[in-house]
Amino acid sequence: MSVLGWLQQHVFFWMSPPWWTFTSILLQIVALVVPLMLGVAYLTFAERKIIGWMQVRRGPNRVTFFGIPWLRGWGQPIADAFKLMFKEIVVPAGANRFLFLLAPILSLGSALAAWAVIPLDATMVVTDINAGLLYILAMTSAGVYGVIIAGWASNSKYAFLGALRSAAQIVAYEIAMGFALVSVLIAAGSLNLRTIVLHQDGSMAHWFWLPLLPMFVVYFVSGVAETNRAPFDVAEGESEIVAGFHVEYSGMGFAVFFLAEYANMILIATLATVMFLGGWLSPLQGLAELGGGSTEALFATAYVGAFLGHGLHWLVFKMVFLLLLFLWFRATFPRYRYDQIMRLGWKVFIPITIVWLIVVAVLVMVGVPPWFHRA
Repeated sequence: MSVLGWLQQHVFFWMSPPWWTFTSILLQIVALVVPLMLGVAYLTFAERKIIGWMQVRRGPNRVTFFGIPWLRGWGQPIADAFKLMFKEIVVPAGANRFLFLLAPILSLGSALAAWAVIPLDATMVVTDINAGLLYILAMTSAGVYGVIIAGWASNSKYAFLGALRSAAQIVAYEIAMGFALVSVLIAAGSLNLRTIVLHQDGSMAHWFWLPLLPMFVVYFVSGVAETNRAPFDVAEGESEIVAGFHVEYSGMGFAVFFLAEYANMILIATLATVMFLGGWLSPLQGLAELGGGSTEALFATAYVGAFLGHGLHWLVFKMVFLLLLFLWFRATFPRYRYDQIMRLGWKVFIPITIVWLIVVAVLVMVGVPPWFHRA
C-alpha cells in the first residue's frame, strides 16, 4: 500500500472523495517542496565549502547545532535564512510597488511549478501528464519575466541594464534548450517524461546521452546560462552593474531571488538527468547477466539489491554530479564578455542543434539500435 493510500485509510478516512483529492495533492506538494527548499539551502552551503576547498580556504566553519563541534558550518544556511527573514524590505522611491514585490514570486514560482510533472521514480510523480515536456518548456520560459519585471519596476538604471541583458541572454539560450529537448522528443517519441525515462531502459549505453551527446552538452551549458550562473552571469555582473536586476532588493525579496536561482540549478540538473541520463534507472543494469550467478545473487539481496537496482537514489546521485559541475564552473572560468555570450548562443549552439535534429530524425527513421529500435 502506498503512503497516500495508508493516510487515506487510517488518518483521513472521514473525508469525502473531493476533499481527499485536494488534500492528497496538497500533501504531495508539501512532500516535494520541503526537501527541495532544504536542498536549495544546503546547496548554498555546499557551494561555499566546495569552492573554498578548490581555492584552498575553509568556507563556513562557525555556526553549528547545539554546540556540536563536528557540525560546525552546517547551521550557516539556517542562520542566513533567519537573518534575511527579519531584515527590512526597502521599496525604492518611484518604484512600482506591486510589480517590485511580484517579480521574485514569479521567479521562484516558475522554478517550483515545473516539478509538478517531473518523475522521481517509476511511480513517484505529482502529475503524470502526456504533455509534460511542453509544460516544462512553458514553466522554465516563464522565469525570465520575474527578472525583467524586477529590473523595470526597481526604477534603477543598473537594475534595468541587468534586466535587458538577461532578456537577450535567456532568449538566445532558450531556443537552443528548446531544440535540445525537441531532439529528446524525436528520440523517445513522447512528450511524457516518464515514458522518456523508460525509453532509456537498459545499460548506460542505452541512455540518450550517447546518441544525443552534442544536445546534452548544449542543454547543460544553456542551462548554466539560463540560470545566470558563472561564467554567464552578466545579468548580475557585480564588477559592472553592482548586482544587476536585483540590486534594489533586500531582506526576503533578495532571498526569494536567491532561492529561485538555486532552485533553477536543481531543476536544470534534474531535467538533464531525466532527459539524457536515464532518470532513476540504475547504471548497473545489465551487470547481473554479465557477472554470472554470484552477481545475480547479489542483485537479489534485499538491501544491496535495492541499492543497486532502479530508484530515487540514482536520480539524486546523477543530479548531485551535475550540480557539482555548476559549482566547478563558477570556481574555474572567468566571466564571458557579453558579445561572447551572444555569439555562443546564436552562432554556435543554435546551428549545432538544428543540424543534430536532422541527424536524430534520420537515426530514428532508420531505426538504429539500441536507442531508436525496440524489439
